[in-house]
Amino acid sequence: MKGKINFEQLKQVKKITKIPVSIAGGINSETVVDAVKAGADIIIVGGAITKSQNVSRSVKEIKLAINKKIKIKSLLYNRVREETKLRKILNLVSTANISDAMHRFPPISGLISILENQKIVGRAVTVRTYPGDWSKPVQAIDVATQGDVIVIDAGGVEPAVWGELATNSALKKKVAGVIIWGGIRDVKEIKKLRFPAFAKIITPQAGEPKGFGEINVPITISGTKIFPGDWIIADGDGIMVIPKNEVVEITNRAMDVLERENRLRKEILNGSTLAQTAYLTKWEKKS
Repeated sequence: MKGKINFEQLKQVKKITKIPVSIAGGINSETVVDAVKAGADIIIVGGAITKSQNVSRSVKEIKLAINKKIKIKSLLYNRVREETKLRKILNLVSTANISDAMHRFPPISGLISILENQKIVGRAVTVRTYPGDWSKPVQAIDVATQGDVIVIDAGGVEPAVWGELATNSALKKKVAGVIIWGGIRDVKEIKKLRFPAFAKIITPQAGEPKGFGEINVPITISGTKIFPGDWIIADGDGIMVIPKNEVVEITNRAMDVLERENRLRKEILNGSTLAQTAYLTKWEKKS
C-alpha cells in the first residue's frame, strides 16, 4: 500500500489475505506504530530518513517505536490529509517554503509590515470597501472567527480604514491578523498590542464609515486574486495566498521543501557547500 495511509483499510486487507502487506508513504516515528498495529508486514520509510538531519538517530527512533509500539513525537515528516491539521503545519513552514512549493509563485507585493517578526496563518475573510470607508472592515471583525485573517481591498489609497480601536476589537475576537490594500493608522499602539498587520500606506488620517462595500467576496490585491476561505500565510518575507481547494497539497509540498532544506543546512554545517549539496554542476550547460 502506498500513498495516503489508511490503517483501517490495511486492517481489512489483513483479515482477508495471508499475503504479506507492505506500507509506504508518510511513515515516521509516530505513524509507524499505527502501521504495526494495523498489521503491516513490511514498512518502507522514505523522507523521515532520507531528509533527516541525523539519519542514525532517526533510524533508531523508528526502530524503537516499532519494537516498543510507542509513538515518538515527530514535528517533521508529517503530512496533513484534512484541513483540521493545516494550521499546525503552516505555522512551521515559511512563506519562502510555500512559494517554492507553488513553483516559485510570487507573493502579494507593495505592503508594509507593521510588526517585526510577525507570523500570520489563517483563512481569509475578505472585504471590499470604498477608499477610507471603514464600516465594512469593522463589520468584518464580527463576521470573523478565531484564527481568521481579515483581508481588505480599500483601493490601495488613503485615508486609513484600520486603527487601534479596530485592532482591540480584532484581538477580542482572536483574529490572526489584518492585510490592508489601503491605509492604516495608530501604528505605535498596534505595535504595542503585538497585532500582526500589513498595509500599503501609513497615515494619520481616518476616513468615514459610509457603509459602502461587501464582505466575503472575491477581491484582487496587487494582482493576486483572493477568495473567501483562501489561506493567508505572512511572515518577514511577505504574504502568500494558498487557494482553499489546493491547500492540503500545497501544505504538504511546503513541508517537503522545509525538510529538504533542513537536510541541506545540516550538510553545509558539517563542512559541505551549497553548490555541492545542491548538485549545481549537473545543471551547467556543457560546450
